[in-house]
Amino acid sequence: MASTSHHRGLIAYATLISIFVARANAIDIFLEWNVALDNTIQPVSQDQSVITINGKFPGPLINATTNDFVHVNVFNTMDEPLLFTWNGIQQRLNSWQDGVSGTNCPIKPGTNWTYVFQTKDQIGSFFYFPSINFHKAAGGFGPIHVNNRDVIAVPFPKPEAEFDLLIGDWFYENYKSVRSVMSNKLTAFLAIPDITLMNGKGPYGHSFSQAHESFNVIKGKTYRFRISNVGTTLSFNFGIQNHKMLLVETEGSYTNQIILESLDVHVGQSYSVLVTADQNDADYYIVAAPKLLHNTLHESLVGVGVLHYSNSNTEPSGPLPSGPDPFDLDFSLNQAKSIRWNLTTGAARPNPQGTFNVSNVTLSQNFVLQSSEAEISGAPRYVVNNVSYYTVETPLKLADHFLNGSNVYTLDQFPVRSVNANAAYGISVVTGIHKGWIEFVFKNTLSVMDSWHFDGYGFHVVGFGIGEWTSDLRSTYNLFDPVVRSTVQVYPGGWTAVYAFLDNPGMWNLRSQLLKHWYLGQELYVRVHDADPNPAKERPPPENLLKCG
Repeated sequence: MASTSHHRGLIAYATLISIFVARANAIDIFLEWNVALDNTIQPVSQDQSVITINGKFPGPLINATTNDFVHVNVFNTMDEPLLFTWNGIQQRLNSWQDGVSGTNCPIKPGTNWTYVFQTKDQIGSFFYFPSINFHKAAGGFGPIHVNNRDVIAVPFPKPEAEFDLLIGDWFYENYKSVRSVMSNKLTAFLAIPDITLMNGKGPYGHSFSQAHESFNVIKGKTYRFRISNVGTTLSFNFGIQNHKMLLVETEGSYTNQIILESLDVHVGQSYSVLVTADQNDADYYIVAAPKLLHNTLHESLVGVGVLHYSNSNTEPSGPLPSGPDPFDLDFSLNQAKSIRWNLTTGAARPNPQGTFNVSNVTLSQNFVLQSSEAEISGAPRYVVNNVSYYTVETPLKLADHFLNGSNVYTLDQFPVRSVNANAAYGISVVTGIHKGWIEFVFKNTLSVMDSWHFDGYGFHVVGFGIGEWTSDLRSTYNLFDPVVRSTVQVYPGGWTAVYAFLDNPGMWNLRSQLLKHWYLGQELYVRVHDADPNPAKERPPPENLLKCG
């Protein structure tokens, strides 16, 4: 017994030392956010409520470094419950901080709650946004940077400056009005937003725009643009008039560096590109044109900003850059396949990214998930394998911890490789095998571009295609250098395949990033369980845990 006690003591001591080392190499960042509805901003001259953070729209930057601890004390002064999620931040061993309906009780109006999360083993460009009650349609989003530690080189020269560019479609109507008509089939299945904003500002030259976004540059200098699609519905093609871009990073992965004239950015995705101001002193258009729409029929949905050279005294001129045909799926697919992982550079850790590869993995699980539209008891819904997620009052993570899920959900009732005959509601929670490799195949039966996101993980994007997926198509997968990211597009009538290593215990949301799809049921949860109570395996509930349901 004495030797056992001594052994446990050594384990506790080693754990304490590892925690101390983690703290010693990181800092604590303390933020206080006052979240409010503002009716005076009116970015496109419409009488509507905008969600601001400390009076700002978009919200303030979270600027962290690998392994930092971020404390965000959120004061909800809105008239509705509120949650924030941290798109792409993996919340290692800590789904308690994920900020979605299945993991957290909402912050009630007139109260506050503090998120505490670590940017553990991550670098890159991300963003946050409010995750419930259709709030994302009203703003509340903002950028997240996770910078390299000083001891790990960034694989490109330091730019003159960095610019955040949050681009997203936007409704003229107040978000509550849009939310209220999601029970209408025509709106739920066919409605699209009205205009596109860049950093909360309307398009350059648009009659409704209170202001437009402009970036000041010096001729001969190079700049990093961190571009995120924070919209609700539409993918866009991004470009800068007469300028090329060098792709360097996406959602925490350094990419092979490729030169682009334009870049498709799908809902929920983030990229970093380098742009050199190598043209004559002038002003140039920055354009985000929607995919799968005729731009001449939807001119307001073409986001337009300005790249302003410091010695320019002229406004941008000429036609907007045309970019690829918005219906050219071959262009988009080929570009997606060309975005690959830089295998030789370090990122969050000094060893090369390519140290972690999928060239010789054994799959433990395979989920084939088909998204489609349905009506359930006359209500329009989005479904996965004909199941539309039903949100319960008790967050799944709380039910799992305190009740072993009983009376809240039943594990593994969701069909992971087949489509139910009839559409129905379900509380979809499935088992993910801890430390197993899983293949997700996302199938899109819709006529629109979809985006899927997996909280808690980055996944290896191994394949895309149009048409029906079969297991024979695994022979076409890129298993050499697939990029790792957390949000991936699925083309209309097509499929996308990803691999993920389930080494992060918790209750993790797998969802469509298109807001009305998510709001109307296109999601499920993956329960990755490690029975070991050691907090080094999964953290216990925070002391300030909110309870509900």
